[in-house]
Parts: sequence; structure tokens; C-alpha cells
Amino acid sequence: MTPIARGVLLAVAAAASFGATTPIVQRLAEGSGPAATAALLYAGAAGFALLPHRREAEVRLDRTWWPRVLGVGLSGAFVAPIALAAGLARTHGTTASLLLNLEAVFTVILGAVFWHEPVGRRVALAVAVIACGGALVGLEQGGDGGTTWLGPLLIAVATLAWATDNALSRTLSDLDPGDVVAAKGTVGVVASLVVAALTGAVWPRLPSALGIVVCGALGFGASLRLYLRAQRVLGSARTGSVFAVAPFLGALVAVLLGAPIGGWFTLAGGVAMGVGVWLHLGEDHDHEHVHEVLEHEHPHRHDDGHHDDHTHESPVIGEHSHAHTHGARTHGHAHGEDLHHRHHG
Repeated sequence: MTPIARGVLLAVAAAASFGATTPIVQRLAEGSGPAATAALLYAGAAGFALLPHRREAEVRLDRTWWPRVLGVGLSGAFVAPIALAAGLARTHGTTASLLLNLEAVFTVILGAVFWHEPVGRRVALAVAVIACGGALVGLEQGGDGGTTWLGPLLIAVATLAWATDNALSRTLSDLDPGDVVAAKGTVGVVASLVVAALTGAVWPRLPSALGIVVCGALGFGASLRLYLRAQRVLGSARTGSVFAVAPFLGALVAVLLGAPIGGWFTLAGGVAMGVGVWLHLGEDHDHEHVHEVLEHEHPHRHDDGHHDDHTHESPVIGEHSHAHTHGARTHGHAHGEDLHHRHHG
């Protein structure tokens, strides 16, 4: 399995966890304040991150990373879920799920601007097709009283905030994902609780609150851990692009829960977004490239084509982490935007 294929599968798994819970959160949070919903979601995410998991091969999060964690937490665990919760209250479930595809568009753009991640013709076409699909879905809203322009706009704000989170968290993806999720969730919970207290937010009843916490654990906690592992291989732009399969699963769950399917614009927009995702999944990035001498620490294997140049006194099998040095080399192979293949323009 190629590195890109492995990263794609991780990103699809993350998308499935997130996409399936979005329409369920919409049902459970009905009548609740957005800040209260956001606090419950990331309480579940942080709680999931605290569950025991394998750490031997991971680089632990330390205080030097906290400024970036704060930015990730405020954008992805505070602004985004509050905007999403407010948008879900004003948008049909199917429409809301499809509009989440805009995160892929924003993520690719930010990845190219801030990290100089390469965007070829295929990726650019995919972004354009997904954006057109989002526009078609938006054009149909506002005519039935169930959805207004404000709902889709708030969801678009949420996707932009999550795209910002994706760009900021690229360097965090090489650290222990459990540590990152717990830290990010803590920032989101604290910030949301402050807003909820200041605004007198309405909290859901206990059964609904517990359901939202569970959705947060699966749709945000488990999903983010998978997302960060995918981001190690694919980079922020391509992981965000593949993650665009999430809205389609969310739309399906919304329909099964009784949400209207939508009119012709919504259906056409959904098809366009599906074509965009297909274009992303078919990408292959392979070229000859030069590696300079490099010293760093991150999870790795000795059979991945980049770590066969150092040995241990006792043989080590499988993934592990320690400080190591790479010699210069030139070669060509299929690769993503991982730690050894960061493009800088």
C-alpha cells in the first residue's frame, strides 16, 4: 500500500466518524445554546483522548507547543463548533451536511498559501468542483422557512475555522494525537463554558447532553486522532480534501432520520461535490526529489524507505520514536506531504 493510499484510508475513517454524528448532534442539540453544545462536544472529545492508548511510538506534547495548541483550540474547538451548532439550528440536516464540503476548499487554499503544499491541476479542479457544488446547495436555501441564508453562512464560517485549525495543526500531527486531542478539547471546553456562562446559554436535558458527549467522543475525538495520523502522510491540504467524504455520509444519515432530500440544486450540488472527492482520491504524486541532511524525532518504521539508514543495538520491529539523523539522498517514489516531503514552494 502506498503512503498516499494509507493516508487516504485514515482520512476516510476520520470522515466517517465525523460525518455520521453531525445530523445526530443537530437532533440532540435542538433548543440548546451553541456554546453549550460546543462545550459538550469537546468534553466528549477530550474524554476520549484520555482513554488508554499506545504511546511508545509517539512524541509527547510539551509546553513549547502550547501557543499553537491555543490557536488550534480556539479556531477548531471553539469558533467552529459554536458556528456549526448555530448553523445547524437554521439549516436542514441534508443541506448542512453537504455544505461541510467547503472545509475541503478552504483547507486546500490555506495549505497552499501558508505551507506551500503543491496543488496540481487535478486538485485545483477538484476544489473548483466542490466549491460550485456548495454554491448550488446554497442557491436553493431560503425559500421554505426551514433554512435561511444565515444557516449556510454560519456553517461556512465553521468550515473556514476548521480549515484554519487544519493548517495550524499540521506541525502538531507529528506528535502524540491523544495529547493533541486532549489539549485542543480542553481549550475548546473552557472557552465555550465561559461564553455559555456569560450569555446564559440553554443546556439540553441530561439524556440529550450525554448523547452529545458521546457524539463528541466519536465524531470529534476519535475522528481527530485519525485525522492527525492521516495528516502526517498527506499534509493539511490533501487530508482536508479526502475528509470531504464526511458530508455525504452525514447527508445520508440525515435523510434516514427524516430530513428532506432537497430539490434539484441540492442534488446537483451533491453530485458535483462527489465528483470533486473522486478527483482527490485519484491523485498520485510521484517525482524525483532531494533530501538534505536532517535530524529530528517522530514515529517511524525502518521499512518505509526513509529510515533504513540507521540501526539499533537490538533490532526494532514496527513503529517507534527516537531522535535520528538522515543523510542526504536523491530518489523518486510516490509520496504525500509528510515530514520528509514538505514542499516549500
